[in-house]
Amino acid sequence: MNIPESCGIYIISDCKNYTIENLLKKTEKILKTGISIFQFRDKNNNYDLKKIVALKLQALCKRYNTPFIINDDVILAKTISADGVHLGMHDMPITQAKEILGDKIIGVSCYNNLDCAINAELNGADYVALGSFFDSPTKPDAKKIKPELLSIAKAKLNIPVVAIGGITPENGKDLVQRKADFLAVISGVYDSPDIVKTINAYNTLF
Repeated sequence: MNIPESCGIYIISDCKNYTIENLLKKTEKILKTGISIFQFRDKNNNYDLKKIVALKLQALCKRYNTPFIINDDVILAKTISADGVHLGMHDMPITQAKEILGDKIIGVSCYNNLDCAINAELNGADYVALGSFFDSPTKPDAKKIKPELLSIAKAKLNIPVVAIGGITPENGKDLVQRKADFLAVISGVYDSPDIVKTINAYNTLF
C-alpha cells in the first residue's frame, strides 16, 4: 500500500493512556470515520507485547483500507509486513531501512530542521514530518516551529509533508492553507469525547 495521494488526517496511536481494549475500540471508531494514515507508536511496552497490539491494529487498518505504519521499529515492521515505518531523526538510516523493507512507505521526523527534510527526500523518504507547531501534550518539551517553515518546506520538497504538534481543527486551518499534506494527531482525537465529530471537523479542513 502506497502513501495516499489525497491529503487528510494522519492518526498516531495513544498507547500510553489507554488499555489495549480501549485503544482498539477507539481506533476502530477512528478508522471507521475515515482517516488517511494510521501509525502505531508505543514507547512503553516490550517487543512481544508491541507485536501483539500491532497485529490487532494492523487487522483493523486492513479492514478499513488504511495504511498501517510502525513507529521506529523497522524489524517489527518487516516481521508483520506493515505498510511502512516512521523513523526519528536519529533512528536507523533511511537507506538501511529501505534495504530491509523494500518498497514500503518510509517517513522521517525532521522536527524544525529543513535540511533534514531535504536530505530525507534525497535518501528516498516517502514523506517527512515537521513540528511541533503548537503546544503538544504528547511532547510538552518539543521545540516549536513557525508555520512559515511549512510554506518554505513545501516550496523545496517534492514529497508530502506531515504537520504535527498540538494541532486542532481550529489551528490546523492555517497549516492546511500553507499546503500541509497531512495533519498528525494523537490526543486531539483519542481524548475527544466525540471521536466521530472531531475526525469530521479535521477532515473538513482539506
